[in-house]
Amino acid sequence: MRESEILRRVESMTQEMVEFLRELTRIPTVNPPGENYVQCAQAIGRRLSDFDYDVQYLEAEGRPEHTPAHPRVNVIGRLRGGGARPLLHFNGHFDVVPAGGGWSFDPFGAEVRDGKVFGRGTADQKAGITASIFAVEALRREGVALAGAIEQSGTVDEESGGFAGVAWLAERGYIARDRTDYVIITEPLNVDRVCLGHRGVYWFKVATLGRIAHGSMPFLGVNAIDKMGAFLAAIEHELRPSLAQRITAMPVEPPGARHPSINVNSISGGQPENGMQTPCVADHCEAVFDRRYLMEEPIANVRGEIERILEHMAGTDREFRYRLEDLMTVPPVLTDAGSTLVTTMSQAVNDVLGAAPPLIASPGTYDQKHVMRMGLVDQCIAYGPGLLHLAHQPDEYCRIDHLVSAAQAMALAAMRLVG
Repeated sequence: MRESEILRRVESMTQEMVEFLRELTRIPTVNPPGENYVQCAQAIGRRLSDFDYDVQYLEAEGRPEHTPAHPRVNVIGRLRGGGARPLLHFNGHFDVVPAGGGWSFDPFGAEVRDGKVFGRGTADQKAGITASIFAVEALRREGVALAGAIEQSGTVDEESGGFAGVAWLAERGYIARDRTDYVIITEPLNVDRVCLGHRGVYWFKVATLGRIAHGSMPFLGVNAIDKMGAFLAAIEHELRPSLAQRITAMPVEPPGARHPSINVNSISGGQPENGMQTPCVADHCEAVFDRRYLMEEPIANVRGEIERILEHMAGTDREFRYRLEDLMTVPPVLTDAGSTLVTTMSQAVNDVLGAAPPLIASPGTYDQKHVMRMGLVDQCIAYGPGLLHLAHQPDEYCRIDHLVSAAQAMALAAMRLVG
């Protein structure tokens, strides 16, 4: 049977996959600021070219983050042969977050131990890029004829919003409803699960404005840090209890993320911490907030809750002055569980692993938002190797057996969708 041959072919390429994953991991594509993107895009492009793809390198012209020092370069390959439609597009981002501390291994050494490849970006998500490339290569080596088309893309900046990556591609029609039928984003949401979408995010900044005075006579000024403290207390005692009472029907994992949440990303005020200190009352304080919201929460309500707290504080305290600034809004997205892509991918995972995969939604956003909202492609999922809880952690790794199983499931799904 052809499908059993495909599975054996993927397994036979295990060492090739491991070495390619190690090659990508050794390129420290750290974002911010966006290091070594060109080198990594070229490594992916060379492998796609070797595997009979027509390859394009696409610079994100017009994006402010695309600079001579840190160019934003995406790579797309289209497998030669086959027809025009249906078109299946595999996407993975190759930027990684900073390594941080606490590692037992060189974060960019790509060490192999105990059946795992260790390193920053192994799970999130260079293993996913590896799996999709070798899944399709198994079809090519087995001589599977394609009725449709397959594309692969490696993109930048997902960790900072994806605006120079998948968003840029969607804006320019490389991923678009009139040419693209299915998109599989190879995020690490566990090899035995299929992800249908994600919660929404509203990032905003609040500045509290005080009045400078001598630190020995603070009663003559207004301390902006104190005012920020009052706002944080209102978030803690008024908003958070309300959020805890709400729950979504989306199958978000882990279950704790089925409630909306708010997190203080950063806070700064007064004089620079490492500078020379003078006795002054802080006249300015800023904090950035990360509010994750549910499909059941209209964004106007999400923002309105913050505005009402601030307005109430200003109305009851004549010295409370503030400024609210929107930084980023991403609506929730969810692909139909009964769509062709979801049912095909789910059956492929079941056939490889011997169990039906749970259909989940992600607690955090990823590039599906751009595929569906800008590219208007309504059949988009996330599926890939890697354990979600390891993303951005010290000693990040991808299990080799998960890498192989994901590639096998992708190969079956690709063959059933476009073969």
